[in-house]
Amino acid sequence: MRIQFDAARWAQDGEGFWLSLRAKSPKQAKRFLGDMQEKKLYDAEIKIHREKRSLDANAYLWVLCQKVAECVRNITKEEIYRDAVKHAGQWEPLVFKDSAVETFLRRWSGHGIGWLAEKLQSSDGYTEVMAYYGSSVYDTREMSVLLEYIVNEAKDLGIETKTPDEIAKMEALWEEK
Repeated sequence: MRIQFDAARWAQDGEGFWLSLRAKSPKQAKRFLGDMQEKKLYDAEIKIHREKRSLDANAYLWVLCQKVAECVRNITKEEIYRDAVKHAGQWEPLVFKDSAVETFLRRWSGHGIGWLAEKLQSSDGYTEVMAYYGSSVYDTREMSVLLEYIVNEAKDLGIETKTPDEIAKMEALWEEK
């Protein structure tokens, strides 16, 4: 169950600390409390809310990848996208036992086109791997960085792109969605 809130308070009594949250709607709070059962232990994670990227941003990204690929030739839009993910996308450095690296690489890349992983260096039976996330899990800010990279690649090749004002409007729409 997911609940959004915009304020929190805490207090202390003899048994511990109490955390109270102000829900965005009464319906959401009632649903959340209705799902809870007494005498059970619950785990919760609280993190800053980030808007998900819009499908419009994703569609525009792929249009530009196609235009760049057509201009460069001998390269696919998927390769343009992967290059952008490697240069401007989200990544995670990981370390594995040498025996587990190939399995990880195969499974990671199975998530989608932009899910890339590459071996960096090995020593003492361990290999460092750089794992890049595909844009399907990016939030608005992360997608904006990736899109900006592709826009700049297109501009460098003389490809017409949306104006900065149009891109700013698109980003504002991402925030609203």
